Amino acid sequence: MSRLAEFRQLEQKLAAQLAELEALKGSSELQKEIEFETKLRDLLSKYGYSLRDIINILDPQSGRRDAASAVVPEKSQRRARQVKQYKNPESGKVIQTKGGNHKILKEWKAKYGVAKVESWIQ
Repeated sequence: MSRLAEFRQLEQKLAAQLAELEALKGSSELQKEIEFETKLRDLLSKYGYSLRDIINILDPQSGRRDAASAVVPEKSQRRARQVKQYKNPESGKVIQTKGGNHKILKEWKAKYGVAKVESWIQ
């Protein structure tokens, strides 16, 4: 579509929306709602209340529903690591560890290789 055709199409849409806006402005229902809102806001400011306060007065359960939905479920704890037992077949030495951050285990892995040391798990 050419830029000119696109411009004319948008111009027509804008004119239609402006006509709809003018029709809404003349609507008696809209005028009543605007008048109600301004009077309500004036009344709220006069007594120092906010819309949230009024909602809590009219429906006390609404605040509880919001708070209940905002509560984040507690994370489940991680499963405890299992103790692994490694036995070096050359020296016969046995070590027990829950993780790979064991000094002797690191030495064995550096010396013999990870795959070989992992095969020593009992």
